[in-house]
Amino acid sequence: MYDQQVRMKVNNLIPPHGGYRNLRSFQSAQAVYDATVIFCNRFIEKHSRTRDQMVQAARSGVQNIAEGSMASATSKKTELKLTGVARASLEELLLDYEDFLRQRSLRIWAKDSPQALAVRNRYRSDQSDASDKSDKSDPYNIAAAPAEVAANTLICLINQASFLLGRQLQQLERSFLNEGGFTERLYRERVKQRGWP
Repeated sequence: MYDQQVRMKVNNLIPPHGGYRNLRSFQSAQAVYDATVIFCNRFIEKHSRTRDQMVQAARSGVQNIAEGSMASATSKKTELKLTGVARASLEELLLDYEDFLRQRSLRIWAKDSPQALAVRNRYRSDQSDASDKSDKSDPYNIAAAPAEVAANTLICLINQASFLLGRQLQQLERSFLNEGGFTERLYRERVKQRGWP
């Protein structure tokens, strides 16, 4: 009976964690990663260092969200750090797409251009329309779009993922300030267990 009570208390110390696949930020970063692989296969020299860096930056965005979510069980500080790394990786990728367009004298869409708004509206509608039967591996048609459209579409998607990660970081910060971290919870529980004042 005592062992069961101790196990229950330990389980209460470790909060729910993981669940990153349900995070909108993770889903957005994953869409950016998948689309970046398609983009690089089409438009970036196969053995180029830039290609490797772009794919790795996109991958880092996804992987750091997942790792931070799992680490949150015992370290909110690590979760905050890795979520920040994910956002920084996407910022690096954003610059690569802007460089791609600038170096080829292609247009960078203004934030509120009709094209950018169409991508953002499509992104929003993808969240509410579960019956959508479009190609889930390439929902933004990067495989067929002209280079200018493909790069600008990815810029819009990266900005959306970065926005979501920014909100996630703010929420994680508030949670950490209000609830403390794992070490603090352990200390509070030990104080309670020992009956210290």
